[in-house]
Amino acid sequence: METAHYQKLYALLKSQIQVGNYKEGDLLPSENELSARHKIARMTVRRALQELVSEGYIRKVKGKGSIVSATRQSLGLLSFKGFSEVVGVEHEARTVMLREPEAIAWPEGFFYKLEKKEQKAGCITFERIRYVDQDPVLLECSYLPNLQLDDFCQRPLLGGSLFKTLSVRHQIDIQSFEQDIRAVLADEGTARHFEIKPMTPLVQIYRRYHTSVPDFHVYSLTFCNTEKYTISNYQ
Repeated sequence: METAHYQKLYALLKSQIQVGNYKEGDLLPSENELSARHKIARMTVRRALQELVSEGYIRKVKGKGSIVSATRQSLGLLSFKGFSEVVGVEHEARTVMLREPEAIAWPEGFFYKLEKKEQKAGCITFERIRYVDQDPVLLECSYLPNLQLDDFCQRPLLGGSLFKTLSVRHQIDIQSFEQDIRAVLADEGTARHFEIKPMTPLVQIYRRYHTSVPDFHVYSLTFCNTEKYTISNYQ
């Protein structure tokens, strides 16, 4: 039980640093504060913090506490721009399709509330893994309502870009989005795609994109491997 508590706190703090909730130079809450807030033993908190120290995310300063010192290169993956646009400026962006687009019924207990028109139409879904240079950093499953998408499943994405495909072929433009971000631990399947060990901390992002077509949203479930890169909302 202690191990599970340590891993959850470690994953939570790490993800908060990686998405910018705690920035370089910020002071983390004290061991006592973290212990009380998460209802776990102080020794468990200390173990989670020590793991962050060993990975270079924080440093211990006597008389002050735990200070964020993350120096990993950041990618603007929380921004409104598409993956290739964000990453391709300074890195090689590559996408591998794990599951080709197919028309199915919406998964039971879908992670966002659907419009009635969307629910009735069913969805088109596909799964991709995205690479920065040679490193797998995103595992993304996309869902689109099966509306106004003639031949979508029969033709490859334009330049590997979903946004470009929707705009050019279907006159559907992305206008804004909302997202929910949380820390999770990799299961065996996800870990295999990222070439990491199970239980490695990941950032999980649920997104709903609002488009130029009423009652038509694009949805995605994304796992981010931040072992080498942090993610941010700039660029």
